[in-house]
Amino acid sequence: MDGNEKKAEDLMNILNMQEEILQFEHFTNEDALELGAFMIKEAKSRDYHIAIAIERSNGAIVFQAMMDGTTPDNLESIQRKFATVERVERSSLAWFMKLKEREESMADRFMDTSIYSCAGGGFPIRIEEAGVIGVIAVSGMNHVQDHDFIIKCLSKYLHIDEVPRINKADIRH
Repeated sequence: MDGNEKKAEDLMNILNMQEEILQFEHFTNEDALELGAFMIKEAKSRDYHIAIAIERSNGAIVFQAMMDGTTPDNLESIQRKFATVERVERSSLAWFMKLKEREESMADRFMDTSIYSCAGGGFPIRIEEAGVIGVIAVSGMNHVQDHDFIIKCLSKYLHIDEVPRINKADIRH
């Protein structure tokens, strides 16, 4: 295994751990509103100009906000991230890494890029012992930063201190 393969394996292990650690005991529409408001507050404190949305697996968008500096393109990106996470039940960054590792394209997986996204910023809302019931998505920064922002917010919101993280320099586009 060469250095690049090892690094890719390490990154996938981190993404797997994030999804394993950042699970909810329950997740209601009220929880979505509370989490969304928390994420907006965090974004404002960092002067991020992003769009955030939380969608249930039945397609209901239970939280959506566009901060100043975002456009409808950000919402389009979020919709494609939702579709990806709902289809693969993994974060959209994990999907990006998996395709990159296998040297596959979205077309190789019969995924139309006008519907699905091969970029970070979508994360599954997973209930412990029940599975994926929704998606959190962010758009407005580099796709790795979008993913990391979700991880930081979920870690704080769920009061979990030791969640491994990935930074933008770790992943080549």
